Amino acid sequence: MTSIPGKYVLLTGASRGIGPYIAEALAMRGAHLALAARSEEGLRTVASSLSQYKERILILPVDLSSSTQRRQLVATVLNQFGAIDILINNAGLENEGAFVDLTWEALQEMIEVNLAAPIELAHLVLPHMLNRHSGHIVNMASVAAKSGGPFDAVYSGTKAGLAEWARGLRLELKQPGIHFSTIFPGFITQVGMFARFGLTTPFMVGSCTPTQVARAVVGAIEHNKLEVIINSRPLRYIFALNELSPALGDGLMQVSGTVDFQRKKVGL
Repeated sequence: MTSIPGKYVLLTGASRGIGPYIAEALAMRGAHLALAARSEEGLRTVASSLSQYKERILILPVDLSSSTQRRQLVATVLNQFGAIDILINNAGLENEGAFVDLTWEALQEMIEVNLAAPIELAHLVLPHMLNRHSGHIVNMASVAAKSGGPFDAVYSGTKAGLAEWARGLRLELKQPGIHFSTIFPGFITQVGMFARFGLTTPFMVGSCTPTQVARAVVGAIEHNKLEVIINSRPLRYIFALNELSPALGDGLMQVSGTVDFQRKKVGL
């Protein structure tokens, strides 16, 4: 079990969506937070909401699609905090639509933020963690990583890549004190990328709340959980069937209403 009080945390995607919920859940447990995101105004709002907890808070505006800024981010946090005990790769972009209609620039930015940024941040932070024989990296994936969504193919691919990279890395670096967790939320209500559409998910698909995701992140850290799926409907059977028979998995995506739902999300 990992104790959170007093730990130094770098949280990306901290200014909106589930980021503020994760930040508050960690601050409540006594963590010091380096909050990173593009919006300085958003970060200041989140930092102000956390002032009651009296923990150290850094706000770090950053464009995670830039490798230079990613390196500067880690250097600044280490200089200010002296340590990064927990890295939470929460930032993500979801540029939905028909694959052939999306610009390459939009797709490339999604790949950089969703996949390249977490990998490089881990590459920068891990030597520090390994030297201290202590550290935890949490990666925010998605149920789309388990079963790719139509009209969201590149997003699904980046999240699948993130999850399998984390699996390989945790096996490679299996040693005391170093931990990895991957979180797989379903469609998140109230805030974030899905909530902006104002749609209700198909019954078989379900959803989850930002509070549930934040609790899952905290639980994964405290109990060193490797993977956590958060959703109101049991989806593991669909994922298992998808692995056994991709054709059957595709059929279930159709029958469940997921394909039509994804099409509606992008206005097709």
